[in-house]
Amino acid sequence: MKKIVTLKKNYEFQRLYKKGKFYVGKYLVLYVKENKLNINRIGITTSRKFGNSVKRNRVRRLIRESYRYYEKYLKVGYDFVFVARSTEDLPAYTDIKKEMKYLLKKNSVFDMEKWN
Repeated sequence: MKKIVTLKKNYEFQRLYKKGKFYVGKYLVLYVKENKLNINRIGITTSRKFGNSVKRNRVRRLIRESYRYYEKYLKVGYDFVFVARSTEDLPAYTDIKKEMKYLLKKNSVFDMEKWN
C-alpha cells in the first residue's frame, strides 16, 4: 500500500488558504494549489465546532480513505487541503466520497481518462 504524503507545517496550510483556489460543498471545503513537485500532498483540518475528538478523528479517517480511493485518478503536482464543515449529523463514507469526487472534478484535477 502506498503511503499518502501529508502537509504538516502551518505555513504550508496558510499558503493554500491565502493563494490557493477553494471549492465548497455540503460537507467539505477543498483548497488546491500547484506545488511544482512530482507528488500530491494532502492536509486535513477539522475545527472544534465539528464536535468532540471522536467525531473529528472519524471524519479525518473518512476523508483520508476517500482520498486514497481517488488518488490514482488525480493529476500529479498539487497540494490539497480538505476542511470538514460542521453539520448536525456525521456524514457517511459514501457522502464524503461522492462530494470529494464532485469537488475534484470541479477543480479539473480529476483525470476522467484514467477513470474510464
